[in-house]
Order: sequence, then C-alpha cells, then structure tokens
Amino acid sequence: MGFLDSLEAGSQIDSYRIEAPVARSGMASIYRAIDLRDNRVVALKIPHPDLEADPILFDRFQREAGIGEKLSHPKVMRVFGGEDRSRIYMVMEWCEGRLLRQIIDEGRIPHDRAIRIAIGVLDALEYIHSNGVVHRDIKPENIMVDAEDNIKLIDFGIAGDSAARRLTYANFTATLGTPNYISPEQVKGKRGDGRSDIYAMGVILYEMLSGKLPFSGPSPLAAMNDRLLNHPTPPSVADPSISPQLQEILYRALERDPKNRYAKAHQFAWDLEHLDQVGVEDRPELRDWQKRKSQLSRKVLYYAALALIPVVILLLMILVAHHR
Repeated sequence: MGFLDSLEAGSQIDSYRIEAPVARSGMASIYRAIDLRDNRVVALKIPHPDLEADPILFDRFQREAGIGEKLSHPKVMRVFGGEDRSRIYMVMEWCEGRLLRQIIDEGRIPHDRAIRIAIGVLDALEYIHSNGVVHRDIKPENIMVDAEDNIKLIDFGIAGDSAARRLTYANFTATLGTPNYISPEQVKGKRGDGRSDIYAMGVILYEMLSGKLPFSGPSPLAAMNDRLLNHPTPPSVADPSISPQLQEILYRALERDPKNRYAKAHQFAWDLEHLDQVGVEDRPELRDWQKRKSQLSRKVLYYAALALIPVVILLLMILVAHHR
C-alpha cells in the first residue's frame, strides 16, 4: 500500500487476523481483518505506538471509540466493543464502496444522484445529532458510497459528544474541520454544533452539483477567511441547469450566521425531497456576489476606525466646550 508497518498480512491480534493494510493517518493505521470467531470481515484501527505516550491524543482516540460504540444506524459506520483486548485498538464495520471524494473527482454528479447522496448523509446526521454527537469533520473523504448510492458516515476522530466530559481543544484548532468544509463559526474558533455539520453538507452538495467549491483562496487560511467576508458564487453560474429552488436550498445551508441556517438536518433533507414546495427568496447575495472583500480591506477598515476615534473625541470635546 506504499507504506511500511509492523503488522503484516497473516499476523494476528487477539481473535483478528490481519488481511491487508488499508490506510494510515497521523494517529493510526487501518487494516482489513477477519474475525476468526465468525469469519466476519472487519476494519481494525490501531494507534501508532507513540500515540499512547501523548495523553491528549490517546484520550482523543479512546473518545472516538466510545462515540462510535454508542451509535447504531445503517448509515453510520459501526464500532464494536464489549470484549477484552490485549492492546488498544478499534474494531469497526467493514464498509464496501468508494469515498465520495473519488466520485466528486470524476466530475459533476447528476442532480438526482447528488440529492440522493445528500439525503443519505443528512439522515445519518439527523441520527447522530439526536444522540448528542457532532461530527465536526464532514467532508467527501469521510463519506463512503456503495454501488447503490447507500452511504456510510465514517471517521469520528474529532467528533464531540454532549454526554461525554468536555475536552479542551487549545492544541487542536487547526484540526477542527477541514479548510474547504469548515463552518464560519469554527473559523472564528467556536466549537460549533449540528449546524456546523449542516454547513459542511451544504458545501459538499454545492461541490457535487457544480464541480466547484463555494469558497476558495491561494491558501487554506485564505479559503477559510473567504467565507467570513464574501458570498458564494451562485451555483447556477457554474451550472445553469441548477434550479432556483435547489440554489435556494444551498444558500439556506450555507448561511454565514448559524441562526439563519437549517437548524436540523431533517429540514434540509425535507426541502431536497420536496423541491417544488421550496420558496425562493430575493437574495441580495445573488446580485452582490462579485463584490469581493479581502482580509486587507477588512484590516484597512479596522485601522481607519481606530484612527477616527481621537477625531470623534476631539469633536465631542469642542461641542461640549461650545455649549458651555
């Protein structure tokens, strides 16, 4: 698979026989394995040895396992627990299919298929949110799609659980979400809630339909900043066949202020299932999207405002002296 690891095909951990390495991240390696008790195919997520020496990362790995074990839904990857193990690792459901990223990279996805995939993801989000879990890293790389377009939501590595003890994320600011899909409130350093996942799903649907991202920049920081300052390019500019109703749904999902966004995933899904009943607003952002602001202009306005403060104070002092 292009990397070396201490575990080879045929080696065994407890009742699991390693078949092949699948992926590797900064925290762990994932293997395809066989449960020798029932010949079931599973995925093992095994942390790198140095992770156990880092209490924050180790706690994060255990928290991911705990979140996964409490979730049971056909559109969410299962994590199996309840057994004694000789070392720390996760036993996960083996998911067939391809990553949504691979499908998107092949070009624009037909509207009906994109909507079908989005509704599947939103169904999964509605379930996890109702169980107090926020994924926080919804992106095409964390969505598996099978041959019938059934989806599996995977990788809860930075998910939050309202039922678990809260963690301090001071050292994880850069990992809370992925630059192209992170919500404006997360860019500002807030933890985010279910509406942050909904925003990310809006970005993904926009990308599936138009073949482009709603916000961009020469660097990840610029891309994140772009969504704080500017309106997205109307998706119908990239694809004129996108209906006003579908475009309206995208704008509702991508609202900068989470208060104006879909509050629940099922509301987003309902609109996608009932396009003919979606009312289309007269949005200024459809007319003003080409007026782009930059971080520089924002700083200029900020410093200009600071420079005006002494002028305003001086004028107030003159007015007070005049009235005396």
